[in-house]
Amino acid sequence: MEDKQAVQQYVVFEDGRGNSEQHAVLVAEPTGPDDDLPAAIENGQSKQTETSNEMEASIVGKEDVRHDLTDGQSAADVMPFPRLCNDVPSIPKPMGPELQSDDEDEEPPTIKSFPRSMSPASAAYRNRDTVCEKVGEDGVCQMHRFSLYETASRYYLVGADVGERKFRILKIDRTADSGELSIAEDDIAYTRKEMNQLLNAVDDGNKTTGGLKLKCSIWGLLGFIRFTGTYYMLLVTKKSQIAMIGGHYIYKIDATELVSLTMPSSRFKLDRDPEEARFIGILNNLDLSRSFYFSYSYDVTRTLQHNILRERQNLQRRTEETPLDYRNSMFIWNQHLLAPATSALKNTYDWCLPIVHGFVDQTTLRVFGRTVHTTLIARRSRYFAGARFLKRGANDLGYVANDVETEQIVSEMLTTSFHSPGPELFANPRYTSYVQHRGSIPLYWTQDNSGVSPKPAIELNLVDPFYCAAALHFDNLLERYGAPIFVLNLVKSRERTPRESKLLHEYGNAISYLNQFLPTNKKILYKAWDMSRASKSPDQDVLGTLESIAEGIMTETGFFHNGSKESDHINMQNGIARTNCIDCLDRTNAAQFVIGKRAFGHQLHALGIIDDPSIEYDTDALNLFTHMFHDHGDTIAIQYGGSHLVNTTDTYRRTNQWTSHSRDMVESFKRYYNNSFLDKQRQEAYNLFLGNYTFIQGEPMLWDLSTDYYLHHADPRNWSTLKRRNYVQWFTPEHLHRADKPMPTKPHNAFAEKPLSFFDEYWIEYYRPHYFSSFKKMLPFKMNSTYKNLPFKSTKEGKYDLSPFRVRDRNEHASPEKGQQKKEIVNADEDISRNARNILQAHGAFTLGRVNEQTAPQHSITMPSTEKSPKEKKSSKDKSAVPQWTLEQFVFNSLNPSVSDKEAHDYQRYIEHPSNIPLVVSNDLPPNPSAEFVMYVNSTFIEPTEEDLAAFADFLSIAEDPLTVADTDITKKRYKAYRQWMKGKSLFKQRVDPSDYVP
Repeated sequence: MEDKQAVQQYVVFEDGRGNSEQHAVLVAEPTGPDDDLPAAIENGQSKQTETSNEMEASIVGKEDVRHDLTDGQSAADVMPFPRLCNDVPSIPKPMGPELQSDDEDEEPPTIKSFPRSMSPASAAYRNRDTVCEKVGEDGVCQMHRFSLYETASRYYLVGADVGERKFRILKIDRTADSGELSIAEDDIAYTRKEMNQLLNAVDDGNKTTGGLKLKCSIWGLLGFIRFTGTYYMLLVTKKSQIAMIGGHYIYKIDATELVSLTMPSSRFKLDRDPEEARFIGILNNLDLSRSFYFSYSYDVTRTLQHNILRERQNLQRRTEETPLDYRNSMFIWNQHLLAPATSALKNTYDWCLPIVHGFVDQTTLRVFGRTVHTTLIARRSRYFAGARFLKRGANDLGYVANDVETEQIVSEMLTTSFHSPGPELFANPRYTSYVQHRGSIPLYWTQDNSGVSPKPAIELNLVDPFYCAAALHFDNLLERYGAPIFVLNLVKSRERTPRESKLLHEYGNAISYLNQFLPTNKKILYKAWDMSRASKSPDQDVLGTLESIAEGIMTETGFFHNGSKESDHINMQNGIARTNCIDCLDRTNAAQFVIGKRAFGHQLHALGIIDDPSIEYDTDALNLFTHMFHDHGDTIAIQYGGSHLVNTTDTYRRTNQWTSHSRDMVESFKRYYNNSFLDKQRQEAYNLFLGNYTFIQGEPMLWDLSTDYYLHHADPRNWSTLKRRNYVQWFTPEHLHRADKPMPTKPHNAFAEKPLSFFDEYWIEYYRPHYFSSFKKMLPFKMNSTYKNLPFKSTKEGKYDLSPFRVRDRNEHASPEKGQQKKEIVNADEDISRNARNILQAHGAFTLGRVNEQTAPQHSITMPSTEKSPKEKKSSKDKSAVPQWTLEQFVFNSLNPSVSDKEAHDYQRYIEHPSNIPLVVSNDLPPNPSAEFVMYVNSTFIEPTEEDLAAFADFLSIAEDPLTVADTDITKKRYKAYRQWMKGKSLFKQRVDPSDYVP
């Protein structure tokens, strides 16, 4: 019998649910008679019994057979084959240059595929005893990159973690019946080498039908959706970094792709279906590349306070089981797309990304060497969502239109993660947040925009004496934020023709009714103020009134400030400020800006950045914050009203120019045009994407519905069977409890011995040690900052106060006229240089410009006397003298740093870490070694396994004819240069004249 070099074997992979699939793989066969093969198989069987039963393998034979198992065939019908396993997880290869890009950002928006390489047949046979980790073990985390492969009958989604060390695979069947979704999840985490072997096995098994082909490379899967026939899967093909919180990135979706789960032969029939094509066209009206965000490791559906409390509670749990419903489904806009995956997968969020709709922005505040990040996150509710005139008031479930939760996170980036030194998990005291809410008036009211009037009449459709919708809405707010709830109502109170005032009186009656059943200290705080009338009155200060209201709100609700339980500065937010006008757009955004401004000052004060919690207007810090809130209001206005804000904050400050009137007119016309002609198409896209409408055979089509009332409300025919809520006990008593302070930061029971990477892998995600990049490509250097708008020339000459809390005059950047010099500025600059030189010389280290080698004082620095002469007192009134003391304090604090005892201890441990020891030339331990040193040495040196030695021996093995490139060596990189050299394409090839050769 002829000797064969390889045989085709079939491997059956189980997904943990009883579903199995057979893959063909080329495995090296020992050269010799066929009697040698059973011995090798029997040897593999003995090793297989010592490992887990997560993956089974079977040999079918040497002949080529069909790849897929029939329904009646089981794994017992074939001979067993040892599974791919390894006793010690192999060290992954460093990421190749094909996954790195110097021309793109730190993480390019378009992903590249998994670098699958053709492995030699002998490698698959030699590594048959590889151990594959199960999902949930140490080192296995959520996937960040995906590659979608396709065969004639299936899709294979390969996912990799953030470190490109572990890989998983998901099988999606393309031959399932119409209306069914067949997904098989492999709960084994493979190494790069093992995933290469698995993909090559699938490719070999499908050679007769075209093999395994790469379809696209994606950043995530949004879920599955079905219209009239087969399912589609929605993929994220492009993304961009938009913010970073605690070392966890938040990304914005830039491009998506809808992929049909059908066979290539049936796509022609699908394209000819007019109803299916129309549904796809309606879905395309919802632009997913605008204002949709996600994160791999941070829960963007919850507030920072909720996330920190949840993580601390998880530290005290007795088991490692993670709750499955910790995300807030109210803000998951692809919840309808995730439903099919949830019923088929055990770990849905490992493969599918929950996305939020709204607004995310982040800026940097520089304060003399201290970096403060301000993050603004707005989350839109998916309930009762829609366009402006089509969704008003509330539905019978208590959900209101234009429901947006706005959170501002202010953190000092002295340390990146949520953890503080110690280590104290999730106890970083440099993180603060404040949350506020906006939403339509929770009553049954509508506006008919079928006419030509830009302001249709307001109609109260249903007057409920028990205000059931408002009761459900406020009970939901109490559940989410606690008590008290501060309601700021900004609708008009006086009108010639009653319009908004109808809702004013009815809303006040609803609050009065609900308050009579609440405890005294938990009542809803209601404030009605006609902001539109006040802005038109020349003797009223709109922002001043809002400032006083905002301070009262901050006193009632507080804000969240993280820290350890033993510290005094930890604070919790209890309650929420709910702001509304008639549209919850222009007036609401201005009021929320003032409330956020007040909270911004309190947050900076809590971090120790400023001494007074109030911040003046026209400062660099507040201008940056104003631009963020202006963009936030514009985005919400476009999503709900179809245009940008008409009245901005400058309108109510009365600082806008006369040219802004034309802009307001244009925005008003755009809003009227969108509300009259485009809102219906946008509403259909919302209803289809959110799952409010699903196709049912025999029911009307989406475009045939005259109204979508029954899609957002309960059927009135079922009201008689529903159990009504208590009209008196309309709230849940548990929702009135105040939020407790966070739990201790030390892990409990099963988590006590876990490393930090088990809880949070922020280091790998944010700092990305496996990537090469430059500072200009990193997010912190690209985001907007207070330093970007500074006049470079003035700062270079020392004539500019760098404090972001300095009030800027309009003529501050103006240069003096030619031939005229501002004498006081020159003198102030000389005084600053003189004082700075004296301080530096007193320290004995430097002078301005050169090293002072002769001065060697050992005394401490003393600040200049604060006593002023009459001449100095007169000159101190000049604004130009203010930077003098700022520079002195800055230099003094820089030369005299002060740290806490805990920070000093951590730094001492850092400089004495065993990694800084000299070169080790002996196996003997030094005298009196510390316990940390012994632990470090024992964890660093790992005994090589037999597989490592075999791989190393194979690497050093030299063939009889080493210059001959065999077929198995085609993919090896060390032969590529030699092959190019043989073709004469190498730059280093030198041509030698034979006549010059001397034997």
